[in-house]
Order: sequence, then C-alpha cells, then structure tokens
Amino acid sequence: MKRLSLSMLLAMALVAAGCTPSGSQSGVATSDAPAVTASAAQQTVPPQVSRKAVANGLYELVYSARQDAVFVASSGGRGEGADAPRILRLNPETLQVQAEIALENSGFGVVLDDEANRLYVGNTNDASITVIDTSANRVLTVMQLAQEISDTGPDGKVQERYPHNFREMVLDKANNRLYAPGLWFKDSALYVVDTQNLTLETVIPGFGFLATGIALDASRNALYVSNLQGQLYTVNTRTLEIQEKAEVQADQLLNLTLDSRLNRVLATDQGMTQIDGMRGKLGELDYQNRGEGNRVVAIDPADGSVLHSISTGKGPVALLLDESRDRVYVTNRESGTVTVYDSNSYTPLQTVELPTHPNSLALNPQTGAVYVTIKNGPDDSKGNNESVARLQL
Repeated sequence: MKRLSLSMLLAMALVAAGCTPSGSQSGVATSDAPAVTASAAQQTVPPQVSRKAVANGLYELVYSARQDAVFVASSGGRGEGADAPRILRLNPETLQVQAEIALENSGFGVVLDDEANRLYVGNTNDASITVIDTSANRVLTVMQLAQEISDTGPDGKVQERYPHNFREMVLDKANNRLYAPGLWFKDSALYVVDTQNLTLETVIPGFGFLATGIALDASRNALYVSNLQGQLYTVNTRTLEIQEKAEVQADQLLNLTLDSRLNRVLATDQGMTQIDGMRGKLGELDYQNRGEGNRVVAIDPADGSVLHSISTGKGPVALLLDESRDRVYVTNRESGTVTVYDSNSYTPLQTVELPTHPNSLALNPQTGAVYVTIKNGPDDSKGNNESVARLQL
C-alpha cells in the first residue's frame, strides 16, 4: 500500500514544508543584486547580499559558532535519479560547500547543540530524527520515534502512513530534551526526546489541527506550541503537561520565536487560503476566520491576546530575532522578500528582495550576518539547485 506522504497532503497548506522541484542559477549573485528599500524615517545602510546555489530541496539552516560553519538541510529531489538527501556544511563567508553528510531520510528542521557538537535533523515524512556529529561531519544515529499505521486517506482508500510529520524542533538544554511537534490534521502531538540517551521519552497528544510552531522560554519552564487553527498551547517543561490553551485572534500561527526581554511570543500568521478549506475538509473543524493573515503578531503568552499586529509581505514563513541589534527578520515566501523590523517598536526598517521563495533563517550572533534558504518556484528551470543567501546589515 502506498504511504500517505506530507508532500501529497500538505504541499498546498504548508509551502514551507513541501518539497518542490529545484532550480536557480549557480554561483554568487552579483549582477542581479537584490533590491533594497528602507523606511524614510530610518537611516539604514543597505545590506551586503551574496547568494550561492548549493543543492536541491533546501530547508532549514543553522550557524555553528564552534565550527564556524553553516549547516543546511537538503531533502534531495524526487523520482528516479534524484539527488539524495543530505546535510551540507557551508563556509559562512563564501557559502562554498565544505562537506556533505548523507542522510537516510529527507530532513527539514535542524536544531544545533553547539556545545555537544550535535545537529538534530527532523526527517519530515519518516517520523524520525537524525543525530549528526558536527565536529566529524558524520551521522551518529537515527532515532525512529513512531511506526506506520493504517489510515483512510482523503480518497477513501486505506493507506500506510506515519501518525505525524515533523517540521520544527527546539532544544531544552536544562532538561536534556528535544521537543518536536508532530503535525496532523485532526490531532497533532508533541514528541519529547531524551537527548542524553537519544530515546523517545513521551508523546503528548491534543495539539489540534497542524501544530507547526514551537518556542521555549527556559526561564519560565514554558514551552509554546502553535497550530493552524489559531491556538497557542503552553506546556510546563517540568511536568510535561499542557497548562494553557489560548485562542489567539489569528489563524495560521506557522512559526514562533520568543522575545524574552518583553515576554512576548512572535508568530507568523501566514494567510494561505488553501488552509481554510483544509480545516473543514481534513480537520473536520467548524472554524471562523479571525483575520486576513500576511502579518506577524506579538502575543502575550499569559492569555493569548494579540499585543501588536505587524504587516508583512505575502506568505510570511520564518521569524528570526536578533536581540543584541534590536531586529526582527521575516521571510515572505510569496513576495520573495525578507523584511527587517525594529524589535522594540516593530517599525519596518528594510525590505530585501530575493529570488523566488525565501524560506528559513539563521543568525551569526557575533557578526549579525543572516543566512536565508531560497526555494525555487514553478517557473524556475527544473534540475537547477536552490540557493543560500547571506545578508550583512
């Protein structure tokens, strides 16, 4: 029987997690330098932008200060003869590939434990997590966190699939845990991994329709998980129990980041019309929309109230907070831009235009350099690699 894959059911709903044919020009972009606009009230210096095509199926990436390297997940290609999935190690200045680490399964999310020289890779469609030694550029182990189940698909046929798909992850160093929301249409769950023994500690059910976002407030022993029906959950990291479920006046809380100074959770509210139809058809929800999306919302985690609504480009996906420089970065996948905001006033500072679909973000906190994966669109030449851009503001 054919397994029900994330790319089959969620490609329209989660463009950030779906696999697409690859393509972009190789080499560093120079002659087609991205356009930059800035708010008239801000005296900002245009960023230096370089870009290099590196592989097919690029998703999340992270900067390692200990290794002075960027690690990026490549899910590979599709069909016979397609590229194999792997983790690429890039030079943080030139974006040249320094090493390739082969993966058994296609990865999307990456989380770094720099002190332990470990990179955790969430294998989106296979309910597993790969653990990589970043000092030796090799796989340590693959943790299989769930087994396949039989289920009836949207076409009415019984198929084999894993109970959940992985997307985002977060590391809890104090409790030696890794948290990974397992998303599905009717009942998402939270997978809790013991990072000392590299085993599954527990699975917590009850996170609703397509749980996608996650952020940790270690100082308050609070883990925040969001879904695409406008809900924000607070999990107590001591007891591993859901403490609160807030109904937020937003609909598609795709990605989260924590502003610890202001005690706020920032979330992209994506605004994809396809998801609205899926809530009823696949999630069996009677849901009334609360907003129009295409924004970032600043949420009070105590009660889920929206403190600020910040307009973005079309299809915001990833958030990155640079606290030391008072900046928030947002990738706008459909607009093909990265927008930069003042993290105190949420005033827009700059908009950087990039090719096609900017997706995920990573920060070098020492230099302020921001790394962006750029995915290809339907008009890009098939077979060409996707790219990583480096922004230095």
